Amino acid sequence: MMRGKMFRKRVCRFCVDKVEEIDYKDVTTLRRFITERGKIIPSRVSGTCAPHQRQLTVGIKRARNIALIAFKEVPV
Repeated sequence: MMRGKMFRKRVCRFCVDKVEEIDYKDVTTLRRFITERGKIIPSRVSGTCAPHQRQLTVGIKRARNIALIAFKEVPV
């Protein structure tokens, strides 16, 4: 008999809110999916579905390219 931790399946925030497209200009939303070191959080951790994770990745990369989001957070 296996005794493991019970875990709850994470649901995609974008599917729940019925978001069609993730906008690269929405920096506050994109920042939630980036670590302090500037890495994109994987979908298994954040709980986003595969189509939204792809849109999220493209949006973060576009925001980085036009300097809305830093590539790497600079320590003060």
